[in-house]
Amino acid sequence: MYVADSRAVASADGAVRPPAGRRRAAVAPTVLALGTVSLVTDVSSEMVTAVMPLYLVAGLGLSPLGFGLLDGIYNGFSALVRLVGGHLADRGGGRHKWVAGCGYALSAACKPLLLVAHSLPPIGLVLAADRTGKGLRTAPRDALISLASTPESRGRAFGVHRAMDTAGALLGPLAAFLVLRATVDGYDAVFTVSFCVAVLGVLVLVLFVPGGRRGGGPGEPARGGPGEPATTSAAPAERPTLRAAVRLLRRRDLRRITVCALLLGLATVSDSFVYLLLQRRLGVPDRWFALLPLGTAAAFLLLAVPLGRLADRVGRWTVFLAGHGALLLAYGLLLTSWHGTALPYAVLALHGGFYAATDGVLMAAASDGVPEALRSSGLAVVQTGQALARFACSLLFGAAWTAWGDRTALAGAAVALAACAAFSLTLRPKEPVTA
Repeated sequence: MYVADSRAVASADGAVRPPAGRRRAAVAPTVLALGTVSLVTDVSSEMVTAVMPLYLVAGLGLSPLGFGLLDGIYNGFSALVRLVGGHLADRGGGRHKWVAGCGYALSAACKPLLLVAHSLPPIGLVLAADRTGKGLRTAPRDALISLASTPESRGRAFGVHRAMDTAGALLGPLAAFLVLRATVDGYDAVFTVSFCVAVLGVLVLVLFVPGGRRGGGPGEPARGGPGEPATTSAAPAERPTLRAAVRLLRRRDLRRITVCALLLGLATVSDSFVYLLLQRRLGVPDRWFALLPLGTAAAFLLLAVPLGRLADRVGRWTVFLAGHGALLLAYGLLLTSWHGTALPYAVLALHGGFYAATDGVLMAAASDGVPEALRSSGLAVVQTGQALARFACSLLFGAAWTAWGDRTALAGAAVALAACAAFSLTLRPKEPVTA
């Protein structure tokens, strides 16, 4: 199995090209193992995510503002602990697996607590704890993917992982739908089954994911070997501290990526609001609501690997911004008066395409500018800015919906997204990425 050498070249637009005459490296076993963990875990988490909007708004009678608060907690609270998770993983030298495992285990433990939480404060606490688990695991997991991959194949590696992750996101809502139809106490049954599946994901991580930084399996680069990315071989052996992680923002390209992720996150309406908007536009019955995320997941699954490979070839920044263009088109369709049968398919396809072009691609782009010793912490810096921005967006969008209605709130988000995307075009990295 071929492993690329360190002469891979990073271009100004974020594309990393292998030396002439070389074949592309295969996806590392660690990436496949982590993809399996994410697949199983996403079945669990998306079962809950699929029913949560309806459970809170229709079942518990929360206002859009109250839902926006909880949704912001669910999607943004992890920002407060991502830097901690990244720091713990880097500081241990080989703790990426175990820090990620603690995060997965904490999220799994939160699922049965939803059975006894029936008002806003306890549900908020449970969701905050669940997102704490996600915050702990995300940066170490993405660092493992980055460290197990060569520079010219990182876009594809993240694409493969996100595709497997999204397969779980595709199965989760379907499982929730079947459980709701087959049981009397549907929501409690969904939370119980979700817990059992989450425990299985933790077991897969413990048993099958290598724990070290390098040498995770056959075909993966060994530390200091020929597969060592050029960006890390010359990196200073800086002590991994939180201060050192924040100092990474002095690197122009990483700073620009972080700022753009933050700005675009401020105009990214959460998935749950998109599904609620679709339900209102089309009059979707409550029993079918849990199936709406399937459209997003299906598009994400089909496009994650092709767009990851495209990002490696034409530039990660180009694909990342194009993904936000797809999201802007989805907003536009929701704002039109069109009520055709193709509307939900078009909106959900664009929504899934947005995630396929941005989620893993952003991490691949950020990895190019972060030294190995601070890989987990550096990715956490980018993720933290994005998560905080999306938390703020959920709060603002929920408040705007409550005050002025859903269409006005979405129109404001669309204008903000267009402005942030235009500004981000001026901040694209202009120099080859070096660490």
